[in-house]
Amino acid sequence: MIVYDLCCDNSHRFEGWFRSSVDFDNQRECGLLSCPACGSAEVEKAPMAPAVPAKSNAAPTKRGADETHSVANSPIPPEVRKAFDILVKAQAKALKNSRWVGGKFAEEARSMHYGEKDEAPIHGQATRDEAESLVEEGIAVAPLLVPVAPPEEIN
Repeated sequence: MIVYDLCCDNSHRFEGWFRSSVDFDNQRECGLLSCPACGSAEVEKAPMAPAVPAKSNAAPTKRGADETHSVANSPIPPEVRKAFDILVKAQAKALKNSRWVGGKFAEEARSMHYGEKDEAPIHGQATRDEAESLVEEGIAVAPLLVPVAPPEEIN
């Protein structure tokens, strides 16, 4: 996972977690990123301080349990961690039997909706315009709340 500091056009700073830099670019191009404070979709990477690893001969520091997973300035509150863990598990369960269709998501969803193909659970990528067009046609779609990398990009 890659963690970016992000900033909206209203100068609100927040962080986003992405499977890859390509995943960030794809989500931004599809209009899937928005500021949690104001909802603005004008989101860019904010300048970040580089992560400088400890010297290999330095004594290890002891970290608290809450700090081991946190990249924020303070530990992630337990209730937020619990909610995120539940969300991640629910999405993974939903995607377990779903087929990745990549950029052909809108085309595949329409084919199933209009009876040209058998209905089956799918997930993939669609632009904001494609997703809005599907909804206008009465085709049920929902964004994934936790980013998913295409199978060919997973290490």
